[in-house]
Amino acid sequence: MRRRKLAAGPPHADPTVGQQIRELRRVKRLTLQQMADALSVSVGYLSQIERNRSKLPIGTLRRICDVLGVHITWFFPAGTAGPPAERNFVVRAGNRRRMSFTGLGINEDLLSPNLSGPLELLMSTIEPGADSGEYSHDGNEAGVVVAGVMELWVNDLHFRLESGDSFSFKSTERHRCRNPGKVPTRVVWVITPPHY
Repeated sequence: MRRRKLAAGPPHADPTVGQQIRELRRVKRLTLQQMADALSVSVGYLSQIERNRSKLPIGTLRRICDVLGVHITWFFPAGTAGPPAERNFVVRAGNRRRMSFTGLGINEDLLSPNLSGPLELLMSTIEPGADSGEYSHDGNEAGVVVAGVMELWVNDLHFRLESGDSFSFKSTERHRCRNPGKVPTRVVWVITPPHY
């Protein structure tokens, strides 16, 4: 009798990949059923993936990334993850997880160790001319411009912020940011609860 070859999982899959998938799904406010439907898999199979009890073929992980809006490297930070004792507390500069917004010219590095805590800490890099577009969501956010210049709109108010300037507003208000400068703008954001 010939044995069926099982699909290999992603290289060096961390046992916490399932936990990270669950965190992202919850932050996106997707139910197990909604995400399973988007992936064309069963709720039971998705639940097993989230609990690290099932093999995760690379093709399925890529589809999960598409649904959650992250690059596959989100689950496999560059370099070594560091000692297990620090993984829920410290993010080393070389191990940041990156979120990219295709076509917007905005990249975000997650500075907080995960999205399961009470806040999300991000470093945004906004390319010259890039514009987030207007949006709103639950929670509150604050930040500081650490390089470059940023225009910020909150409802009908407009602000021009330069390096060292900080801000805070309710995320339920319509907001938008744009880089009007000629060099990339870098902004550290704090969002609570995690929104990404």
